[in-house]
Formats: sequence, C-alpha cells, structure tokens
Amino acid sequence: MGLGDKMQNAADKAGGKIKEGAGKATGNERLEAEGKADQAKGGMKQAGENIKDAGKDVTR
Repeated sequence: MGLGDKMQNAADKAGGKIKEGAGKATGNERLEAEGKADQAKGGMKQAGENIKDAGKDVTR
C-alpha cells in the first residue's frame, strides 16, 4: 500500500470520527450516520490494500 493510500484511508476514518461526534453533539442522526459510513469506508479500503500487499508477499 502506498503512503498516499494509507494517508487517505486514515483521513477518511478521522473525518468520519469527527462527523460522528458532531452528529452526536448536535443530535443530527444523518451526520452521525455519515461519519460511521466514512469510517467504515476507510477501514474497508485499508483492508483491501492489506490483502493486496499480502498477495504481493506470497508471489515473491
């Protein structure tokens, strides 16, 4: 996984945490749900990149 991908995935997860917190603080369920979705998206992307990296190690 490239450094840029790692940074983007971390940014998605961090931004999601912020959105979720803001949604909870303001009682905005939609914003809270978007934050959770952003976190999940970042986690799934990261998992996919980890699988690709593991595949590269096996083929070497």
